[in-house]
This record gives sequence, C-alpha cells and structure tokens, in this order.
Amino acid sequence: MAGSSSRVLIVGAGLSGSLCAYLLGQRLGTRVQLTVWDKSKGAGGRMATSRSPYEPKCTVDLGAQYITVTPYYAEKHKTFYNELTAQGICQPLSTTVDGMAMKDGSYNLVTPNGVSSIVKHFLSQSGAEIFYERHVTHINLRDGRWEVCRKSGSPESFDVVILTMPVPQILQLQGDVQTLIREDKRQQLKSVRYSSRYALGLFYEAGAQIHVPWAAKYITDNPCIRFISVDNKKRNVESPEVGPSLVVHTSVPFGIEHLEEEKESVQSLIMAQLKAILPDLPQPKSIKCQKWRYSQVTEAFPDCPGQITLHDEPLLLCGGDGFTHSNFDGCTHSAVQMAETLVTRL
Repeated sequence: MAGSSSRVLIVGAGLSGSLCAYLLGQRLGTRVQLTVWDKSKGAGGRMATSRSPYEPKCTVDLGAQYITVTPYYAEKHKTFYNELTAQGICQPLSTTVDGMAMKDGSYNLVTPNGVSSIVKHFLSQSGAEIFYERHVTHINLRDGRWEVCRKSGSPESFDVVILTMPVPQILQLQGDVQTLIREDKRQQLKSVRYSSRYALGLFYEAGAQIHVPWAAKYITDNPCIRFISVDNKKRNVESPEVGPSLVVHTSVPFGIEHLEEEKESVQSLIMAQLKAILPDLPQPKSIKCQKWRYSQVTEAFPDCPGQITLHDEPLLLCGGDGFTHSNFDGCTHSAVQMAETLVTRL
C-alpha cells in the first residue's frame, strides 16, 4: 500500500458509501485521504430528499420513507441508531400508516429534515472531500494504482477504490476493471437482481389542505400505485408557512412495464390513478418524477457477504445493498464490512 497516507476513493454518496467514509475517517484518521464521488447533484442515493423549486422548506422523500428497527438490529447497530436519535436526525414515527404490518418489538423512525439528512450527517463527520456530478466511466491499473476516469474532467489516481453503486453499474464500468474481475465473480455479480419503480413528489403551496385520515397508506387494489404519503405529516413537520408535500410510489410491475418510457407520459398515468384514489386532492404547484431503475434488491449476491474484493493489490472493493439487503441495516452492515476490510489491510 502507498506511503503514510493512502488515497481512497469511494464511488457513491448513498448510505453505504457515506457510512463507510464515516467509519474510515473515525478508524484511520490522517492515515487516509478520503474522497467521495457521486454522479448525482447531491447526497443520498436512494435515500433521496427533493425540494420544491419554489419553497426549499417544502421537501419530499422520493426513496426510503422510514427506517424499520427490528430487535436484532436495534442491538447490533445500536451505536448508529443512538447517534442519529441523539442528534435529532431520526425520531420515532408517531403518525398512522394504513396497511403497515409490524413484527413484535419492531418500531419505525422518520427523519424530520428528510431521509437524505442521515447520509449528509455521516458525510459531514467523515472528513472526506466530496464531489458531485462525477460519473465514473473507466478504471485502469497504472503503476500499481487505480486511474479513475469520469465523464468530464481529468482522470485521478487512487491507492484504493470502493464501489458502492448498484451492481449493474459496477458491471458497466470500462477499462482494466473489466478483465480483472474473475469470471466466477462476474457471474455472481450478474445474478444480483433489483426491482424497478417510479416515485412522484407533489409540492403544494402554503395553505393547501390534503384531507386524509392517515399520514401514509399502502394501496393494495390499484395496478399502478402501491404507497402514498403526506410526507410532511409522516415526518411530523407540518407548518402553516410551508405547503404540504405528497409522495407516491408505484408498484414494481407498473415500474417494470413502463421503465423505458418518457417520464412525462408515465407521470400522467400515475397522476390519473392518484386522482381516482384521492379525487379531492388540490392542484400541486410542482411535481418531481423519479425513476428508480434499481429500487430494491430482490436477489442479493450469493451468501450476502456485505462486500467483496474485486482486486487485491491495489485494493478494489465493492459493497452496498446488493451484497446484503435493501434497508438501513443492510447498507450499514455492508459499510461496516467494507471499512473492516480496509482497516485490516491498512
């Protein structure tokens, strides 16, 4: 490994990448120079929070809606849960979610400032340099280091690269990385499967009223819509100065059927179905349509190792929910495994 301070690149500013950066910053300090790249305009990945273009305080969670804490993980990941609740980033879900089945001893947490605030917290505590709109295209071996190329800008060299994006995006990378992945590992990576769905965020003007008896509701009898949430009500942040926001998640079959269509036409289909379910909804001031091509893992990497080593020297790791399961605890488990692997090596 390189001299006293190894240059480490984490690709992906979702939960797995941000928590891995946080753990490495805590464990290794100045022994690593941490850099995080993400192709999006901001942090969060599938824990994304969107703002109204007219009122930045009017927000909606387009990905993860809440965190379900089971007795097993409440103990195993206690330090993370304690930190997030002590800082006020997470708090117990105190409102009604229609159609939610809870197992014994489990409870739900919501994020008053949006679910991306979890990711932003870990990034801010990591000591990493964070860059957005950096879309990695090629990874090559150059003189015992990784040369990482992106869509725009010059290539950069790193001693260690950690990939946390969805597995199909890892397989799409070009350069030496293609020939360095062993065939058996490539086949295992190809076996990872994701569901696809759309999400709509509807932003309303201050004073708009959404008259429903719940904060969120699972829909079972509609071919298009699976989940609706009055997002500010769910997060317990209702305010007369800020308009309400609504989030709609489609079913997976609908998402798959319309995956390659124009967002505008899909948005119209979802809105028509929403009108049928909630005919008295006011007119939103603006709408954000999000396509989740890789929504949740339906088939993980065999045996769910949390992370795998794609190349040993220099080190190339990959992790994320594709190597565990799609929720807070799956991503946390992966981040811990990636950090452990790197700490052991350094």
